[in-house]
Amino acid sequence: MNTGIHQAKLSRRAALAAAGTLGALGLTVASGVASNAAPGTKAPKPTLAFRPDGRFKVVQFNDTQDDEQTDRRTIELMDKTLEAEQPDFVVINGDVINGDCNTELDVKQALNHVVQPMESRKIPWAITFGNHDEDSVSRTGMSEARMLQFLQTYEFNVNGDSTDGLTGTSNSLLLVQSAKTKAPAFGLWLIDTGRYAPDTIDGQDFQGYPDWDWVRMDQVTWYRNMSIATEQKYGKKIPSLMWGHIALHEHRNMWFASLDSRTDADHARALTRHSIVGERNEDECPGPINSGLFSAFLERGDVKGYFVGHDHVNTYVGNYYGVQLGYAPGTGFGAYGLSGAERNRLRGARVFDLDENHPGIYKDTRLVLAKDLGIDLTANDQPIVPQPLNPAQL
Repeated sequence: MNTGIHQAKLSRRAALAAAGTLGALGLTVASGVASNAAPGTKAPKPTLAFRPDGRFKVVQFNDTQDDEQTDRRTIELMDKTLEAEQPDFVVINGDVINGDCNTELDVKQALNHVVQPMESRKIPWAITFGNHDEDSVSRTGMSEARMLQFLQTYEFNVNGDSTDGLTGTSNSLLLVQSAKTKAPAFGLWLIDTGRYAPDTIDGQDFQGYPDWDWVRMDQVTWYRNMSIATEQKYGKKIPSLMWGHIALHEHRNMWFASLDSRTDADHARALTRHSIVGERNEDECPGPINSGLFSAFLERGDVKGYFVGHDHVNTYVGNYYGVQLGYAPGTGFGAYGLSGAERNRLRGARVFDLDENHPGIYKDTRLVLAKDLGIDLTANDQPIVPQPLNPAQL
């Protein structure tokens, strides 16, 4: 993508630092699978690679958001989606659990329920963290860092380690090997969008502003430096997608094709300009500060789409000046949905189709909805009995 924006050069020190991080999070991490990891230890990571026919499929689940009594239909939706799509990688994009857990075991069981659909099928998977994942930490002691440590004991988890001094947990770049050359052909970025805005900055509160968190500047710099280091190492920009839980300000700008005006006429203009498809049933909930992440996308030109959740009943996607911005619907039946009898109409997942034989590799994205998979959409709760953990996760 030619954005016409000047690309600043990476300093030697920053390039070396980014290259070191690249080595930690790139192909050297994806070094094979072993099933005999000792209990409570980090399992070796599976390799992410295009199939021999050049295809690679990603499924995004979002807001599974439940406690240890996970709604049975959440798991059914995940199972049926994975059976129908047979993906090569799955991301649960934030709010993996809610704040209702009371013990460490509760948290582990809640997490275990929603990762087993991938583990049982030997599908590589990762998560991002959302604003609700640490809501129970005062009772359970399960911080994001401890949850990450727990999740990395699973055989098919591919989350990267957290980077010392970098805001967020497990910001990761996962590189997918080409079926033709074994070199990286595509990138999968996972970014922690935080939880809640601070109470004040410089003595000023955020009354009147959205009170969610935002991607911080050191994370934007991390993405930019990693992107440049990857290009330098492999001699080309690696096309990629990024997942983070909370929407950008640009999601709302795209829906209305405007910064300030939010009329039906504005949206009608946006439908054509930005090729928007899907539903918007609640206001976007970004943080109060525009992070600048989208500006970095425009400068680098490698991220072809940024996809979020957080706002459970939004499903739309559009092309915002060369970058797809979109939502996956809420997957978890235990979380809020639409009102009344329609509560569960939009439970679902988002699918991404990649093909090395297609120009740009990334082909497009589409929704899979529970209503099309024969799943009960009754507006009630259908909790399961907490399931025991496997020995490796004890």
